[in-house]
Amino acid sequence: MGDAPAAELDAVLGGDAWDVGVSLEGAPPSTGPIRLGRNVCYVVLAVLFNQEDAVLLVQEAKPECRGTWYLPAGRMEPGESIVAAMRREVKEETGLECEAVTLLALEERGPSWIRFAFLARPTGGTLKTLEEADAESLQATWWPGDPRALPLRAPDILPLLDLAARYRRSPPHPATLPRDLPCTPLCLRLLVAFTNHTGDVWVLLATAGTPHLPVVVCGTSPSELRGGLRRPVLQLLGGCLPLDSSPGPLGLLGLQHQAGGPGGADGICFNVVLSIPSSSPGGAPPEPRDPAFRWWQVEEGSRRGRILQRLRAAATVPIRS
Repeated sequence: MGDAPAAELDAVLGGDAWDVGVSLEGAPPSTGPIRLGRNVCYVVLAVLFNQEDAVLLVQEAKPECRGTWYLPAGRMEPGESIVAAMRREVKEETGLECEAVTLLALEERGPSWIRFAFLARPTGGTLKTLEEADAESLQATWWPGDPRALPLRAPDILPLLDLAARYRRSPPHPATLPRDLPCTPLCLRLLVAFTNHTGDVWVLLATAGTPHLPVVVCGTSPSELRGGLRRPVLQLLGGCLPLDSSPGPLGLLGLQHQAGGPGGADGICFNVVLSIPSSSPGGAPPEPRDPAFRWWQVEEGSRRGRILQRLRAAATVPIRS
């Protein structure tokens, strides 16, 4: 396998970043440079609790939802990092400073609308009052009870509150935060794993140049939005592997983005893991149809164990479409 692919695999498994490079698998989409406000929209959202386990909520000021309550959230601006955008939105809407703990979920409506939901902790500031109401929010509060007792802007925050509560009790995955590494396209690096019932593990590699984990680019045109982030993954795997059943769900291991990337691009690389189902206890992976791909059997024990652990349903940041 060589040192470089092994190092790449270890970095991805650990939630770290790795240079995307120029070798991309699959047909590139007909999309120009990724630009916030032009062909993508990134939204940030934060769940914060105080020492009494009350959750931080804001009262909306927007005319269409004025007076309702929601978690602090808003659109990311060009030139911002993802975490900086989250901290700015929390400050503007609640008056509080905070620091990110981990991503709780990645939510998407196709690659052109992606929301990053964070668990964060307060570090300072003063809670916003009605006397300080502005266009960002009317006020903020630490709500000690069930948020469903309030008029909510939308109930989509309730599953995120459940995720946050479970993470605080027993973190199912390592703390996962964006890594500062430039990425021009919007793409996914794939850790495609095949496992059998005896515990053997193989990882799919792309062979162009130095063997590496495959990277597929997401398009943002209307025809490319159907199926969300999973669509280009299924297209790639359907073209190179004879599959009897659908691959498992995508789980987020990490992501990389740099504010003001090359040429001002707002691209992101999502490092994801998914499994290819096995039909027999001691079976081997399906032979790739395309010579541009091959399987590598993971024999080193700790690395194999880390892959198996990350394939568990709750051991990665969930991706919700």
